[in-house]
Amino acid sequence: MTSIVIIGGGPGGYEAALVAAQLGAEVTVVDCDGLGGASVLTDCVPSKTLIATAEVMTTFDSSHDELGIVIEGEDPAAAGAAPARVLGVDLGKVNRRVKRLALAQSHDITASVTRSGVRVLRGCGRLDPRRAEDGTRSVTVTDRDGNAQTLVADAVLIATGGHPRELPDAEPDGERILNWKQVYELKELPEELIVVGSGVTGAEFAGAYQALGSRVTLVSSRDRVLPGEDPDAAVVLEDVFRRRGMNVMGRSRAAAVRRVDGPEGPGSRVEVTLADGRTVLGTHCLMAVGAVPNTGGLGLAEAGVKLKDSGHVWTDRVSRTTAPGVYAAGDCTGVLALASVAAMQGRIAMYHFLGHAVTPLDLKAVSANIFTDPEIATVGYNQSDIDEGRIDARAVKLPLVGNARAKMQGIRDGFVKLFCRPGTGIVVGGVVVAPRASELIHPISIAVDNNLTVEQIAKAFTVYPSLSGSIAESARQLQTRKAGEAL
Repeated sequence: MTSIVIIGGGPGGYEAALVAAQLGAEVTVVDCDGLGGASVLTDCVPSKTLIATAEVMTTFDSSHDELGIVIEGEDPAAAGAAPARVLGVDLGKVNRRVKRLALAQSHDITASVTRSGVRVLRGCGRLDPRRAEDGTRSVTVTDRDGNAQTLVADAVLIATGGHPRELPDAEPDGERILNWKQVYELKELPEELIVVGSGVTGAEFAGAYQALGSRVTLVSSRDRVLPGEDPDAAVVLEDVFRRRGMNVMGRSRAAAVRRVDGPEGPGSRVEVTLADGRTVLGTHCLMAVGAVPNTGGLGLAEAGVKLKDSGHVWTDRVSRTTAPGVYAAGDCTGVLALASVAAMQGRIAMYHFLGHAVTPLDLKAVSANIFTDPEIATVGYNQSDIDEGRIDARAVKLPLVGNARAKMQGIRDGFVKLFCRPGTGIVVGGVVVAPRASELIHPISIAVDNNLTVEQIAKAFTVYPSLSGSIAESARQLQTRKAGEAL
């Protein structure tokens, strides 16, 4: 029986384990924190659970008046009416729910994996440097008590994920200066939260805490939020942030963060010093400045596994590393930091090693979502690919303000954007900025993955009224445009 050892129990690891077990391999997963990894325990599942509460607050706050909903104690028609009841949030209760759901999801994954016949070992794995004469690899597993055992495998998958990047002069303390793993220990809502970093993680947390009731300052080293995303989408989100009262500081690189004394006592406030000497004061600071791969201490370089300058593992499109019999998947590879991509890399690795037909990883078919309000979902080629000449394509952007369902729901911000090839009309990408964009992107993702044309999208029935109707309307507009017309 083919033996496989997987180091790391995140999406790349446990999805690979399920595939390998189904294909008849003997599989062992070595994990030190709990199956699901950071994605389930400290990242995707917890953050989106927190955001779900924030979403309810935002939806009600932004549209209740327009929809005619009256808050208890509020009578808009009465002179001198009693002040409206103020909505609030119990962050301690929210975070207890966050951690409970994350732990339950980890347990569910563990049960599913073990039912499939996979052995799970709690400990840290290290790849031994030499390959045996029969081509097998050895992995040393050390548990928390320091006890070690050696596993022999025909193939090893490295799926160790990453951890929050820290700045030398802004080390988190878990109380006032926090990284994205520590925020779930907060028992009270930060009064004044400074978020350093305007990428996906920073934008999601900034928007969530603003909705929950914190006064948020977002410090961005770039000229806009979400610098790596569709510029039209980023503009919409930044406008929404500012309109809701967020202080967005562009072109402001943070150099240091320290605790300072405040009215509540010693060390009760934080001071963020910017590169130009300016300072920003708040009660808490969340550092969202990227992630570092967990590739140290695994014996990778000694075993012939090539690492990039960033510390990530180099892999090809079927997840092979430069060392025979060693594969890698997930955030430790630096390919694309998405749980869906990690899972796909892990599955591809097992199919490939076990001799089954496999399609190499295609990042242009990956759909992604940013869980802000509104959400931003993307798939395929993007605006910068067109602007910089990497692909010849036409685009249509259709604002949601004209969509009947959006009007009914009080949605004022957002759009659907489609990209297609001139001549053939094949859909090559899209962007959706809207509530539940993560759900609306799916038909565009299907179109990109299957080389569907705008004519095929336009001819498919949509429900009226629906937000998805704007996808069909965008396709119809692209269908009627002349090839070569300016974007």
